[in-house]
Amino acid sequence: MADLWIGNVEADVSSEELSEFLGRYGFPPFDAIQYMPGSGERPAVVLTFENVDIEALRMLQPRIHNLYWKNRTIVVQVVPPRRDD
Repeated sequence: MADLWIGNVEADVSSEELSEFLGRYGFPPFDAIQYMPGSGERPAVVLTFENVDIEALRMLQPRIHNLYWKNRTIVVQVVPPRRDD
């Protein structure tokens, strides 16, 4: 399992729009989405990929990091693995 954080997206972006956008850049479909309102200026989403290795996301991340999409420059990071301790 791996998570991808995409910051500075429009607050009302739909999961379908995100799926279509990511698919154009070779990303597999995500399994879950969590909207992060933040301070209101730069909302974000966290996408969960259940059957994708974190290294695979790290290879894809540069394709969309700092890309201008929907009138915003998005910031994309692979979320470090969760620790059990």
